[in-house]
Amino acid sequence: MITLSGVKKSFGPNHVLRGVDMTIAQGQSLVIIGGSGTGKSVLLKCVLGLVTPDAGTITLDGQDVRRTDRDAFLARFGMLFQGGALFDSMRVWENVAFRLLRGAKAMPKDQARSVAIEKLRRVGLSESVADLFPAELSGGMQKRVGLARAIATNPDVIFFDEPTTGLDPIMSGVINALIREIVVEMGSTAMTITHDMSSVRAIADQVAMLHDGLIRWSGPVADMDTAEDPYLQQFIHGRAKGPIASLR
Repeated sequence: MITLSGVKKSFGPNHVLRGVDMTIAQGQSLVIIGGSGTGKSVLLKCVLGLVTPDAGTITLDGQDVRRTDRDAFLARFGMLFQGGALFDSMRVWENVAFRLLRGAKAMPKDQARSVAIEKLRRVGLSESVADLFPAELSGGMQKRVGLARAIATNPDVIFFDEPTTGLDPIMSGVINALIREIVVEMGSTAMTITHDMSSVRAIADQVAMLHDGLIRWSGPVADMDTAEDPYLQQFIHGRAKGPIASLR
């Protein structure tokens, strides 16, 4: 469904992406791992068209993402941001229904609220939170609201940027389980960026490790632990010594 071929991106002398080749099949959950500063977020922004690659191509269903109608293209995506990114001045249901209330195909307010409440229930939140403001919610509840917003339009593709950052282990497990259930239930294609190996094992079908601007290893999550790549093994086991440390 999504194909990246020879994608490169530099910021001055900093060569962040040096020729990324990657394919994400429809309905597949791909998790991208790698150390901080390896270009994971830049890669995601390139797919979304927020950053323009210096070279290479990115296609969605065979169409170059730079040559498609932007509104129609972005309408196919949902995203759960790392920090939640909820609007403080809007009530919870308004955050969830943000996209539903805008654009040429905007829903009536009452209908959008009903959809928002339905999505809140899908992520385990009751209607009673709909009229609260984000500041009145715990971190885990805010993350669920962000997830409800990501799926509000039933997108074809969902991006998850560090979905469990700042959450305790129990709530991280809850969010991971919700993500997995929703992706399977909706049949969406998912692309996740995370450092949390428990998240990788919980939500991934395929794993790709980005290191030094290239995909160092990729394969089924079931093959990750037995793969012989030393970079991958150092990262997934959190070892201080190894080829990654020697490059710093």
